[in-house]
Amino acid sequence: MAGGLVALLDDIAALAKLAAASLDDVAGASAKAGSKAVGVVIDDTAVTPRYVTGLSPTRELPIIWKIALGSLRNKLLFLLPAALILSAFAPWAITPILMAGGAFLCFEGAEKIIEALSGEHHGEEAVEITDPKQLEDRQVAGAIRTDLILSGEIMAIALAELADQSIVNQAIALALVGLAITAGVYGAVALIVKMDDIGLSLARRPGAGTQALGRGLVSAMPVVLKALGTIGTAAMLWVGGQIIVHGLHEFHLTPLPEWIEHAAEAARHAVPGIGGMAAWVVNAGLSAIFGFVIGGVIAGLLHLKPKKH
Repeated sequence: MAGGLVALLDDIAALAKLAAASLDDVAGASAKAGSKAVGVVIDDTAVTPRYVTGLSPTRELPIIWKIALGSLRNKLLFLLPAALILSAFAPWAITPILMAGGAFLCFEGAEKIIEALSGEHHGEEAVEITDPKQLEDRQVAGAIRTDLILSGEIMAIALAELADQSIVNQAIALALVGLAITAGVYGAVALIVKMDDIGLSLARRPGAGTQALGRGLVSAMPVVLKALGTIGTAAMLWVGGQIIVHGLHEFHLTPLPEWIEHAAEAARHAVPGIGGMAAWVVNAGLSAIFGFVIGGVIAGLLHLKPKKH
């Protein structure tokens, strides 16, 4: 597998006449760029299953496939060219665009929480849909829309690690990062949503231990999927909040970013042994609170519009 990938990269490099660029540079840049985006990848994996829960089990894998294809289109056809163009001609525009995407994530996450607490549903998506195809199309469109924001953050983080590369190397590395992350995220999502089927298969096999494991998986999966829906909503808030906080720091509006950073560092030193995890929890938690405030304000402003009768 590794040899085939290196050979493919060699062909790409030769066709592009990259005589001065080595494959080691491209592969190393891709790995470095991808590793920096791991946090958002985890969030993406947590967010996606909520778009599949509640739909027909026979349609779960086809829906995930549709979302994965939409994610690839997002990354390769829209975000990759846009990232390269912005990086070359308007690097100042990247941060505001990311902040706008972060605000959208905050709005979606906050609206989910507001709807759950109030019992009211807003917007067109709240209209009850009884046709399975329409419901599937709505869920796929929503997932791809959310993926666009998360993928934009992934590509922006990756691009920041490729500043010292040529534009062709940047394009190749970003494409590799996009392909690898899409395969990883949606492969994991497919495994998660089909875990109950795996459990049923294990429960039918001989052996008390295997059967017990299978029944445990079947029993646990409704709880796991419900929990992932909650994690997905929280992920929208903490990722969106972190994007905005990072943007504020970039624009030297530092009081809030510095306060969150200092609180995270205080947690790191206060809990020996798991300081890194404690710092992450504090950072993510405060970013999520900030994201909820931003999203709640946006939701409130949008819902002030007169209702159509």
